[in-house]
Amino acid sequence: MPIGRVATEWRCAYTRQMIMRRITYLAWRLASLVLICTAMPSLAQAPDATSVPQTWQMLDYLATDYAGAVKDGAVSSPSEYAEMREFAATARTRIAALSPTAVTPDLLSQADALIASIDSKAAPLDVGAQAHALADSLLNAYPIPTVPDQTPDLAKGASLYQSQCASCHGATGHGDGPVGLQLEPRPVDFTDQTRADQRSVLSLYQVVTQGVTGTPMVSYAQLPANDRWALAYYVGSLAYEKEAASGAKVWAQHTTASTLISGPGELARVRVAQLVPTLGADVAREIVGYLRAHPNVVEKSLRGLPLARGRIAASVAAYKSGAKSEATQLALSAYLDGVEPVEPQLNARDGALRAKLETDMGAYRSALASTAQPDMIERQAADIDALLVRAQHVIADGGGGATATFLGAYTILVREGMEALLIIVALLAFLRKANRNDAVRVVHAAWILALVAGGITWAVATYAVSISGASREVTEGLSSLFAAAVLLSVGLWMHQKSIGGRWQAYLKEKMAGALTQRSAWFLFGLAFISVYREVFETILFYAALWSEGEGIWLLGGIAAGAATLGFIAWVLLRTSRRLPIGTFFSASSALIAVLAIVLTGKGIAALQEAGWIAVTLVSAPRIELFGVYPTLQSLLAQVVVVGLLAAGFGFNIVRSRTPMEARS
Repeated sequence: MPIGRVATEWRCAYTRQMIMRRITYLAWRLASLVLICTAMPSLAQAPDATSVPQTWQMLDYLATDYAGAVKDGAVSSPSEYAEMREFAATARTRIAALSPTAVTPDLLSQADALIASIDSKAAPLDVGAQAHALADSLLNAYPIPTVPDQTPDLAKGASLYQSQCASCHGATGHGDGPVGLQLEPRPVDFTDQTRADQRSVLSLYQVVTQGVTGTPMVSYAQLPANDRWALAYYVGSLAYEKEAASGAKVWAQHTTASTLISGPGELARVRVAQLVPTLGADVAREIVGYLRAHPNVVEKSLRGLPLARGRIAASVAAYKSGAKSEATQLALSAYLDGVEPVEPQLNARDGALRAKLETDMGAYRSALASTAQPDMIERQAADIDALLVRAQHVIADGGGGATATFLGAYTILVREGMEALLIIVALLAFLRKANRNDAVRVVHAAWILALVAGGITWAVATYAVSISGASREVTEGLSSLFAAAVLLSVGLWMHQKSIGGRWQAYLKEKMAGALTQRSAWFLFGLAFISVYREVFETILFYAALWSEGEGIWLLGGIAAGAATLGFIAWVLLRTSRRLPIGTFFSASSALIAVLAIVLTGKGIAALQEAGWIAVTLVSAPRIELFGVYPTLQSLLAQVVVVGLLAAGFGFNIVRSRTPMEARS
C-alpha cells in the first residue's frame, strides 16, 4: 500500500477518533446539563441561600406592618412609612442581585409595582396582597426549606417561649413582659388577631431565625432548627387558643379546608387572611388555630382525586368571593396535585375519561381567568366533580389488576416511544444513505445517553427531589416545541434536497468531508432531546404504576413494548435501504414535517396543563396520537406550522425551477 495512502487513512482514523472523543465529552456535558435543569427547581443556589430568606422575611414584614403606616390614603406614621419604602426598595435591590432565572424580569416587575403602590399610599389590603404575592413568587423561583424535619413539639415550644421570649412578649404573649415595657418599639402582641391573621408559621420561623433589623428582636439562629419551628408554631397558636377548641370538629367536617391545607408545607405557609375568601374569617381562624396546635393532623390529609374534588369546590368559593387569582391557582392545583399523580392508573383503565378530565379542567381554568358568571363556574365545577367521582370508581374497581398494568405499561411505551423512534430511524437511515458511519455513532450515543439520563432522572425524582406535575408538564412542553422547531427546519432542508437532483451534489460533498463539531452537536442534540422528552414522561408514568404492586406484569408490558418498537425500527430501516435516494428524501421530509406538526400540538397541550397557556375549547376531535387537541391555541399553533411548511415547500419548488427557466 502506498505510504501516502496509509498516512491519509491514518489521519482520517485519528480524526474520527478525536471527533468521537469530543462528541462523547459533549454528550456527557449535555446529559449533565439536562439533569441539573430537571433538579434545579428544588435547589437554591448557594449564594442565594442567605439572601432569599431575608428578602422573603422583609416582604412578609412589610405586608403585615404597612397598615400601621398608611390609613385612608394618607400617612399615619411617617417613621413607619419611611421604613416600608426602605423595605420595598431593599427587597427589589436584593432580588436584582440574585442569580438570574427565567422569572427574574417578572419578580422585578412585581417589585416595581409594589414600590409604586407604596409611593401612591395605596390601601393596606392591596399592598399586603402585592407583598405576599411577590414573596410567594420569590420562593417559587428560589426554593428554600419551608417545612420542619419532624412534627413540631409544641410543649417544647412553650418551654422555649417562657425561657427566651416571655420577658419581652409577656407570659401569655400580649407584649407586656417586664423588659418589653421598657423597649421601643414595643414587642409584638402575639394575641392580636388582626396582625396574626397576616402571619404564617414560616414568617414567624424566619423572624426567630433572622431577627428583625432595627428592633430589639434578635436572631435565635443558635437554637436547633426543630426548636425554632416548635417555637414558631407555639407563638402562631397564641392568637387562636379559643378558636382551636372547636377547630377539631370543624376540620373533621370541612372537606374544603382539608384540601387547602393538605400537608406540612401548606400548613407552614398558610395565613388566616389567605383562607378568608374561601372559608370565612371564623372558620379560617378555628382551623388554623387547631392545626397549629396539632400540626401532626395534616399528615392524614387527602390525596389524589379527593384532593382534586376539594380544590375544585374551594376554587368555586374563592371565585364567588372575588379572589380570581386564588381560584385559578386552586383549579390548577386540583389537576397537577390531584389528577396527574393518578393519571397512569386512570389512563390504563379509561383513557377517554382521563382525556376529558384534562380538557374540561383546562377549560375551567380559562373560565376562572375570564369574566364568567358565577353560575356558569358552578355548572362547570359540578360537571368536573362528576367526572372525578367516575374516575374514583374506575380506579377503585381496579379494572383487571395485572392485565390493566400490563396493557398500561405496553401502550405507554409504544405510544410515547413512537415519535422518538421515527426521528431516530429517519436520522439513521439518512446517514447510512450518505455512508456516514461516523455520524451514525453520534446518533446511537445520543439515544443511549438519553435512556441513561432518563434512568438517572427516575432515581433523582424518587430519592432526591420531587418533580412536581407542573415541572413535568413544562419540561415536556418546552422540549416538544424545541424538537418541533428543529424538525421544521430539517423537513424544509430535506425537501429542498429532494427536488431538482440536489441530493446528488449534497451527498457527494458530504461524503468527501469530515463531520464538523457543529454537525455533531446538531445530530446529538436532536436525537438526545427527542428520546429524553419521551423517556422523561414514560419513566414517571412507570414510577406511578410500580406502586400498584404488579411489578412482574409491569416489566412484562415494558418488554413487550420494547420488542414492538424494535420490530418497527427494523422494518423501517430495512424498507428505507430499498428506497431510491430521491424517493427517500421526499418521504423523509414528509415524515419529519408531520412529526413537527404533532410535537407542536403536544407541546402546547403540555403547557396548557401546566397553566402557562389558556385553554379555549373548540368543536374538534381529540387525537392524541397525532397531537390534535380540541383547543383553539393548540390548533392555531399547528396551523402556523402547516403554513410555514407549505410556504417553505413552495419556495423550494420555485427555486428548483429557476435555473432551468434561466437556461431556456
